[in-house]
Amino acid sequence: MSTPTDFLTHIQAELQGLKDAGLFKGERIIATPQGAVVRTADGRQVINLCANNYLGLSSHPTVIEAAHEALRTHGYGLSSVRFICGTQDLHKRLEARLARFLGTEDSILYAAAFDANGGLFEPLLGEADAIISDELNHASIIDGIRLCKAQRWRYSHNNLADLERCLQEADAKGARFKLVFTDGVFSMDGTVAQLDKIRALCDRYGALLGIDECHASGFMGQTGRGTHEHRGVFGKIDIITGTLGKALGGASGGFTAGRKEVIELLRQRSRPYLFSNTVAPSIVGASIAVLDLLEGSTALRDKLEDNTRYFREAIQAAGFEIKPGDHPIVPIMVYDAVKAQQLSARLLELGVYAVGFFFPVVPKGQARIRCQMSAAHDRQHLEQAVAAFTQAGRELGLIQ
Repeated sequence: MSTPTDFLTHIQAELQGLKDAGLFKGERIIATPQGAVVRTADGRQVINLCANNYLGLSSHPTVIEAAHEALRTHGYGLSSVRFICGTQDLHKRLEARLARFLGTEDSILYAAAFDANGGLFEPLLGEADAIISDELNHASIIDGIRLCKAQRWRYSHNNLADLERCLQEADAKGARFKLVFTDGVFSMDGTVAQLDKIRALCDRYGALLGIDECHASGFMGQTGRGTHEHRGVFGKIDIITGTLGKALGGASGGFTAGRKEVIELLRQRSRPYLFSNTVAPSIVGASIAVLDLLEGSTALRDKLEDNTRYFREAIQAAGFEIKPGDHPIVPIMVYDAVKAQQLSARLLELGVYAVGFFFPVVPKGQARIRCQMSAAHDRQHLEQAVAAFTQAGRELGLIQ
């Protein structure tokens, strides 16, 4: 019979196996607000290329001041879930603003975007229905679908022909309702979903279309509304999930937006909403200020676009292979997990904070350094980063 000591020995062996395979994920500690440059716990100033701080709003003075004001007027927290005594006027204001920004009728706030996806599918769909999901969808989407009893199909990444096959098979199985769900932008590759063509397929087969906009809201599209604006289908998406924790201020909190009836049913039945505390007032107040900034000017998204264009061109000119595209996620391909770790460590020594990604975050043999551009970066930051990549890449034999 095994004992608690045997269990601990097993866990220790699992951890050692991760270290031996070069797959152990350490955490680096920073001692400053998020920004283009951060200070590590040991006192180094480093250029930060691995935050989701796309618009540089994580420490924007207007956003911080709005958080302070909400803290002063509405308190630190609600100590409650929404339907008991955890809804303030600020929460309703933000939900209305998000719906307008995203082109939907209503929205609902969650403690995290993971919860938004985790609480989406089970309340809306049942055994008679079908969910059709891109094979590279985020883990939160996968977990949310697992909680639902609907029939499931998975199509090859961004592959319209395979998506149509799934739609046809769902029809052949007599599915009552069909929901196609995809990331708007895929976080490991920066791939942008072909939403215009997917929408056309959904219309042909009478299917609903839902998207996760975590890596798009605030900066994709001409006015930053998201992937659906970027692809010309703004106002034509049935369900949108997303986060307040990336471009929209960088704190925490998530949302789902859609038709008012859909959102109302989620308020009644979505378990993460019903059983998790309300998003803190300071985050809500700051998020309203973020939307004010974004609706008032496209300057931040325009700077982000310019930074992205420069870095993509410069890092390729240095000899690195990157995933093609125009998104501020720039995956620099290394393929080997140990080499990715070595490159990341050397970059940190050279003053650049950029983290390696490897299995199980990405498929085996697809290790990379994922860089993310920000409107907070100035050109000198990016020039210094490219120089550091070049030096480290040559030292490790990754480029000539």
